[in-house]
Amino acid sequence: VQLQASGGGLVQSGDSLRLSCAASGRTISNYAVGWFRQAPGKEREFVAGLGRNGSGTRYADSVKGRFTISRDTTRNTVYLQMTSLKSEDTAVYYCAADIHLGVFIYPGEYDIWGQGTQVTVSS
Repeated sequence: VQLQASGGGLVQSGDSLRLSCAASGRTISNYAVGWFRQAPGKEREFVAGLGRNGSGTRYADSVKGRFTISRDTTRNTVYLQMTSLKSEDTAVYYCAADIHLGVFIYPGEYDIWGQGTQVTVSS
């Protein structure tokens, strides 16, 4: 499967934004999918994860209650809905996929990565 992330942009604090991770080549439902982000000078960190066939979700504490990960099987796309954005959410966001069962929170657990999409939140 190949992944294409999109939807980033420049928004103000408190705004909402929806990122998309479009899959091609395979059915995204057959993969666990995760969203990660990386700010300048920082390590890549887990944001949200979704298990295969909707088998569970996990969120980083910093985004719990504000971000929602979901999957649209008709569009073969996974979304990250982000609300109440803060300046500390500014980062390049990446989506990743893995064929195994589970909801994974470490970058090394994912085999397939899309390119990043920049999210900038101005305060």
